Amino acid sequence: MNMIWRWYGEGNDSISLSDIRQIPGVSGICWSLHDKVAGEVWEMERIEQVKDLCNEYGFHAEVVESVNVHDDIKIGNANRDHYIDIYIDTIRKLARVGVKVICYNFMPVFDWTRSDLYKRTADGSNALFYEKNAISDDPKEMANRILEGAGTFTMPGWEPERMARLDELFKAYEGVTEEKLFENLKYFLERIMPVCEECDVKMAIHPDDPPWPIFGLPRIIRSKAHIEKFLKLVDNPYSGLTLCTGSLGPNLENDIPDIIRTFHDRIYFAHIRNVKVYDNGDFIETSHRAVDGNVDIVDVIKAYHENGFSGYVRPDHGRHLWGEEAHCRPGYGLYDRALGVMYMLGVWDTLEHNRG
Repeated sequence: MNMIWRWYGEGNDSISLSDIRQIPGVSGICWSLHDKVAGEVWEMERIEQVKDLCNEYGFHAEVVESVNVHDDIKIGNANRDHYIDIYIDTIRKLARVGVKVICYNFMPVFDWTRSDLYKRTADGSNALFYEKNAISDDPKEMANRILEGAGTFTMPGWEPERMARLDELFKAYEGVTEEKLFENLKYFLERIMPVCEECDVKMAIHPDDPPWPIFGLPRIIRSKAHIEKFLKLVDNPYSGLTLCTGSLGPNLENDIPDIIRTFHDRIYFAHIRNVKVYDNGDFIETSHRAVDGNVDIVDVIKAYHENGFSGYVRPDHGRHLWGEEAHCRPGYGLYDRALGVMYMLGVWDTLEHNRG
């Protein structure tokens, strides 16, 4: 298990590389050019700058999270080949600096969705929260709430430029059904897989968050059956999964350890976090401890361990602790994620020790 940490870059993250260096067991940085919107060209010079900075602090930079897919590709319109060509150019450039995995998603219009970025909890911390009744029929209201809560930080998938075009985007997605979205994803993968093979870069799709349709938009990576269908679209070992327990977890019908055991050979990146699901379907992100939520994190790690998982893993969203919400990116504070690293490595080390 190769433990890494998501970092948003200098001037765009309250946490420094020197802070991350002090967390035992973290060997790499999961990064991106977070000011780039989908479809923009990534310059080689900037890619090399981030890679060199990570190396300077003793980290590898083998995982990039958020090379966002342009809406024209998801919609399948006449411009998609232009944007796929740009995506291919980015894959080639990232391969040149040693990137091995690219995490991406195929969610229409919105990335992850929450109703409250700083929901107060009983212990005084606060966390990302999803209240079903607060997700109204007006997507602009939710977008404004997310952008206001983000403050000065960039939010992948919630770029102000895109949110200003919500009416246009929703109109463009009219008629894009679940099947059509699968078809457009297949087209995208068929175009890029030869390049991934050539460059030895694996694509790892992220599940939809939350794992159900919202605002009438389809979501296609949200259950074991959807994942199986996805993997069969273009059955190539360079097309795989970013298995996020927190994205799949709000649907209690998702048996995540079973999903891991079934598809372990196609999981290239693991996001591990816990969620507490309430009886009415609302959910909140909680600590990594198995007893604190509905995702059995211990069994999740056991599933990876028994299958010899050697891929990349990172603590995903964490609670905001000890007042850090005043200055940290929503969901991406230092303390709870560092505690999560220690919890996960503690379970892993115990499994290793008991194996004798």
